[in-house]
Amino acid sequence: MEIEFLEDTKYRVVFNLKGADHTFTNALKAELWNDTDIKISAYNIEHPLVGIPKVVVETFSGKKDVKKAIIAACDRLKKRNTALATKAKSLK
Repeated sequence: MEIEFLEDTKYRVVFNLKGADHTFTNALKAELWNDTDIKISAYNIEHPLVGIPKVVVETFSGKKDVKKAIIAACDRLKKRNTALATKAKSLK
């Protein structure tokens, strides 16, 4: 995946997430909503077959840095997916 920032401030980012689709982008959006400092977490894909996800994330002013919030959300997703993979292996 490649990130192309369209807007980049301390509390708001808008970026294209090249190489991603609904699967990861929706999981990221949902995980960001678990953070109480998040004001906006949304994405849009203009065309379902060839579109690139455009993601908007904003924190409340004076709160957490938006990029740190995104990194933390990705870390939580990674941790959960690792735990799921471990449980799936034990089902064999």
